[in-house]
Amino acid sequence: MLIEAKHLERDFTVYNQRSSFHMLHQMLRRKGEKRKVVKDISLKIDEGEFVGYLGPNGAGKSTTIKMLSGVLSPSAGSIQVMGLDPVKDRKKHAKNIGVLYGQRTQLWWDLPLMDSFQLLTSIYQVPERLFKQRLNQFIEMLEMENFLYTPVRKLSLGQRMKGEVVATLIHNPKIIFLDEPTIGLDILAKKRIQKFLKYLNEEHNTTILLTSHNIDDVDQLCKRIILIDNGEIKFDGPKDKLSELTNSEKTLAVEVEPLHSDTISTFAFKPAEVSGNTLYFHIADDADVPEMITNLSKHYNILKIEISEVDIEKILEEVYTSKQYKIVN
Repeated sequence: MLIEAKHLERDFTVYNQRSSFHMLHQMLRRKGEKRKVVKDISLKIDEGEFVGYLGPNGAGKSTTIKMLSGVLSPSAGSIQVMGLDPVKDRKKHAKNIGVLYGQRTQLWWDLPLMDSFQLLTSIYQVPERLFKQRLNQFIEMLEMENFLYTPVRKLSLGQRMKGEVVATLIHNPKIIFLDEPTIGLDILAKKRIQKFLKYLNEEHNTTILLTSHNIDDVDQLCKRIILIDNGEIKFDGPKDKLSELTNSEKTLAVEVEPLHSDTISTFAFKPAEVSGNTLYFHIADDADVPEMITNLSKHYNILKIEISEVDIEKILEEVYTSKQYKIVN
């Protein structure tokens, strides 16, 4: 087990902000309202997993990542990451992990990108030979040749995020925590970073925990999903099981050519919609499909069959709106 958290909790003290004086008075008296942002979270992540850690704004995602990375101490519970306590063993822990926050930078604003990489190499004590080998590979895969010596402040958002990714990986971490890594990026930059992260996971067995509101990131990269809401885990399982959280069904589209004049009302399976020569059916179970096709073939010459999976964005939208979580693994 690479990452294990048991009964993890995190409290914050929130002060009433009716006025600056009132808030200062509360702080000096150490009075305020305690709010539990993370509530009794337990999770296990094995080596080589690519996990999407999802939830609406304020659910506790970033707070969890900060605890797993050693930035915040838990109010209760315990964490082991590669056998280390992220807070007590912070220096050793930092060498094993890479952390990327999409809205924060770890690069030096006025220095050329290459200077930031070299500074980070010194901080992590990466041997020069390994640094050059890894950097050359990253530059080629992320297409960074043209802006390595440009000051960070002059880079486009996409260029800077490529630099952030390299800065996160320069010391060859076994685990990567990604918090909104593609936020605000154009489609080309996003696809390039997605492809690179997939390569790291599949070819180097790097363990990755991703939070993102960009559903395309989740759909393209994650095999396992953990849903968190109001500080609690509501679902933990394979991505393809997400559809079981809602009443949404797959769609079977069958393009047909009539064989004779039988009407649709005579079918054992009635289409939910008819558009031109295409019949649309909602299916809850793939096992129904062969019987449906057999029945349809008695009335039609079947030209084309397609099954559309339930859209992951639609599932999450429905779940977040309804707050109806039906599965907890």
